[in-house]
Amino acid sequence: MTFSIIARDPATGAFGIACETHFFGVGRLVGWLEPGVGVIATQAFVNVGFGPRGIGLLRDGSTASEVLSTLIGGDDQPGYRQLAVIDVDGRVANYTGDKCVQAAGALSGDQVSVQGNMLASHEVYESMLRAYEETSGQTFAGRLLAALRAGEDAGGDARGSQSAVLKIVSGNRGGNAWEETLLDLRVDDHPDPVTEITRLAEVSGAFDKIGSVMFTPRVMIGAYENVSDEELEQALEALESARAVLGDNLEAAFWKAVLLGRADRDEDAARLFAEVFARGGHWRPYLDQVAAAGFIAPAKVASLVRR
Repeated sequence: MTFSIIARDPATGAFGIACETHFFGVGRLVGWLEPGVGVIATQAFVNVGFGPRGIGLLRDGSTASEVLSTLIGGDDQPGYRQLAVIDVDGRVANYTGDKCVQAAGALSGDQVSVQGNMLASHEVYESMLRAYEETSGQTFAGRLLAALRAGEDAGGDARGSQSAVLKIVSGNRGGNAWEETLLDLRVDDHPDPVTEITRLAEVSGAFDKIGSVMFTPRVMIGAYENVSDEELEQALEALESARAVLGDNLEAAFWKAVLLGRADRDEDAARLFAEVFARGGHWRPYLDQVAAAGFIAPAKVASLVRR
């Protein structure tokens, strides 16, 4: 009831999964990942327990093939299962039971596995592998999404579309899970989940850019001092890039105006604040709260808003 791709990024060691199905909330069922350990997709008449148990085996040093053999060998209904595993060294193993609803099957590539069942045709997972391997100039997330889109365009789930997941974790073992989770997106119920999760990935990237500026000492945190012209321009470019993606969401525009004010680019700051306030009046009192928290001087705010 699902088509999915799991992969290890050779450049970074990151693990990722992208998946779509005609079933509610696929993100809580199919994909299991751990930073620096591996990734598992468990689907068809899904045995969810394959996920945590398989990750535990990978963590203890089992290879992808050993994990697959252990899980399938110990299952009471293996014919109904579909399973794919990639271990820390990028080795791939996959399995499709003989009772999985057709079209069903899987293919492996270099540190990547694509698989699906209840599909419109075998072309679904075949096109996914081609798209992943042939997509260039994209991020790891972009390649996973290209594969997901290719599968959907080839017919996808024979029943239609409902939910999707895109998750990526780093190749660093032993760190905090929240720090090493690079992307974690779910669309639980939507008429076009592939398009929606692609949109969310773009929005997530935009907010990553906002966060990269907001949490930078001197640039946005604490006193604005000893910030080079290059640092300032890089921060402004990141916020403008985020602004272009976010459209009617004014978060990036607001913080760009704040940064312009901190950098004494008063005319530019005043112009952008006026635009933000005209489109969302609630941002004006929020600016006073931000000033009270020390991000911009209250006297500066009074000057900029009067312009």
